[in-house]
Amino acid sequence: MIVPIEDLRREIPLAVEKNKTLSMVTYALSDYGEEVLKILVGSILEKAGRMDLFDIVYTAAKELVVNATKANLKRALFLKLSLNANDPAQYDVGMNYFRGALTEEKLRKYKKTFKEHNLPVVVTLYYSMDVVHIKVKNNFPLLDIEESRIRQKFRQATSFTSLLDFFMEHGDDTEGAGLGLTMVGILLDESGVDRHAFTLYSSEKYGETVARLEIPLSPDYVSKRKVFESEMHGKGQSPDQLRQDFKYNYKQFTRNHS
Repeated sequence: MIVPIEDLRREIPLAVEKNKTLSMVTYALSDYGEEVLKILVGSILEKAGRMDLFDIVYTAAKELVVNATKANLKRALFLKLSLNANDPAQYDVGMNYFRGALTEEKLRKYKKTFKEHNLPVVVTLYYSMDVVHIKVKNNFPLLDIEESRIRQKFRQATSFTSLLDFFMEHGDDTEGAGLGLTMVGILLDESGVDRHAFTLYSSEKYGETVARLEIPLSPDYVSKRKVFESEMHGKGQSPDQLRQDFKYNYKQFTRNHS
């Protein structure tokens, strides 16, 4: 059942007032889905008095959703073609098909296929008046070759000082995930948000790949990265040692708002 947009414009701000976690599931982001995402992001930022961040947060969130959908498309095409994605030769064959199906309009045509293969994109927003976290999840882990290529693009992105420079270099690159994800990092950087506010991880244990944005809304907020570094130095542990038992609740590092 599709909820009318006008109803969502009333209901979502009420949920934000109650500090409820917000979530949406999409198979291919339609005009309706884009509007829902705008309402979700806008409702949180409006309550926090940070609508000045709307363009950057919405653009980055949408880019992550589109890239997660592209990752689903890759999985669907490999299944359709009965290709072994762990075989480099077969992976390249699949990528040739994949590159021809990457526009947003073409992505929408695969909505039925995504549903058949249980390939949703789940977006979750949790927040306080000091921070908004946006989590975009696929229900499968990255392949080794995908992780390698994405990490390479992350490293390459640090050499660019602006989105213009990046597009001049990579405007024709349509591999998908790596391109869009590195663009998000540059977009945050250009907007004065620490690039480390954007993270990506893949878990074999939980069978998922997650892209996460951690956008500070006030100078009082202490980021997860800073808390981790502080504990690491305080305990004299290596990053790998601390990761074993590191726990973080963003609400512990925000102001107490009534």
